[in-house]
Amino acid sequence: MTTISTRKRIWGWWFFDWASQPFHTLLVTFIFGPFFAGVAAGYFIEAGLDNQAAAAKAQSVWSLCLTITGLLIGFGAPLIGALADVTGRRIPWIFGFSVMYVVGSAMLWYTAPDGSNMWLMLSAFGLGFVGAEYALIFINSQLPELGDPSEVGEISGSGFAFGYFGGLVSLAIMLLMFVEQPNGKTLIGLDPFFGFDASQKEGTRFVGPMTAAWYVIFMIPYFLWVRDAKATGKRGSFSQALGVLGKSISNLKTRVSLRSYLGSSMFYRDALNGLYGFGGVYAKLVLEWDIVKIGVFGIISVLAASIFAWIGGKMDKRFGPKPVIIVAIWVLIFVCTTIISMDRTQVFGIQLAPGSNLPDLLFFGCGILIGGMGGILQASSRSLMVRHSDPETPTESFGLYGLSGRATAFMAPMLIGIATTMTGSARLGVSPVIGLFIIGLILLHWVKPEGDGSE
Repeated sequence: MTTISTRKRIWGWWFFDWASQPFHTLLVTFIFGPFFAGVAAGYFIEAGLDNQAAAAKAQSVWSLCLTITGLLIGFGAPLIGALADVTGRRIPWIFGFSVMYVVGSAMLWYTAPDGSNMWLMLSAFGLGFVGAEYALIFINSQLPELGDPSEVGEISGSGFAFGYFGGLVSLAIMLLMFVEQPNGKTLIGLDPFFGFDASQKEGTRFVGPMTAAWYVIFMIPYFLWVRDAKATGKRGSFSQALGVLGKSISNLKTRVSLRSYLGSSMFYRDALNGLYGFGGVYAKLVLEWDIVKIGVFGIISVLAASIFAWIGGKMDKRFGPKPVIIVAIWVLIFVCTTIISMDRTQVFGIQLAPGSNLPDLLFFGCGILIGGMGGILQASSRSLMVRHSDPETPTESFGLYGLSGRATAFMAPMLIGIATTMTGSARLGVSPVIGLFIIGLILLHWVKPEGDGSE
């Protein structure tokens, strides 16, 4: 059997980030999410709601979808991770969840522009989202095998940087070749490729099959170059997995740093996912941007994420992940405060002249910081978890990490949905993420930079 070098294994592992990032870039944040928000808002306007009420209702529906998928991901991830650790096999699970990802993404082509099948399309989106997040947990659990603790921060940061660049390339392809502007042309003035019908938004709807095909093609290096560690020879059962999971949860009583870190990351990663899930929706419903403008905003944001994630990996290696995480959270708190304090008519209560482009410029600046700090936060969080993971049960450890990030993944969407409903404003509805970031920052106080074993 041919020996696969460590360097090639790392590149194979990085290709998962490249292959999967378009789901978050194209579907969650910059194209399908805002497109769906516009479709849903139009549907509710036709049903008799005024524009503001329809926008709030559309945001609430999107919130419900993210809440339900968050619950499914959060409570299933640690159990499945424990089962994989019993058997010692992860790649078959990754393949199965990849199928969910591809099928769910591809089905989004059938989204009706009049919103008549929006619930079916939300179900398809949820199927793909669950597959993507479950696969990510298994991929993350392989990080400790790629280097020692002093190296994994840089490996993680470079992986996110590579992935974000993939998201940037895929977003540019969609904007230049497929997504229709209000005049029916793409960003460079062409008709959507493949003869897609602009009046039916076929170019924009192609984002689903595009994301699926991208994943299928670019996961090939991963499956060629990454192998499971030696299997345990055990068949594994859910009762065994429950036992392993129960023991790990019980051990949290004596692991103060890990317990604090899981709690902290539960809140700040939920807040970050809230920003990702509603950033494009905010631009569509509050700033009234079209999908192409949101896409350009996305290019800037994703480019920043790629650059900052790479820089963050270097800073992680030099200073450790904890201080890097703290700085990123403070910047994101400032960004959120700015976002909820502006709309088309005012910024921080200061009235603007009609037609002012200041809100647009400010939101572009916020996009750079959201992308940049979000990339750093995700990469360094993965690195800090390695310092807290059990080398004997890495998948289950990252399953707990997935649980901390997803057991309350319903929380940000739910709170945003509640705030949106109570205020009747898509802008003010985003405000709960600030509180989530602050709670996460407070809990970091009890986290040891090198894990529970450090003194």
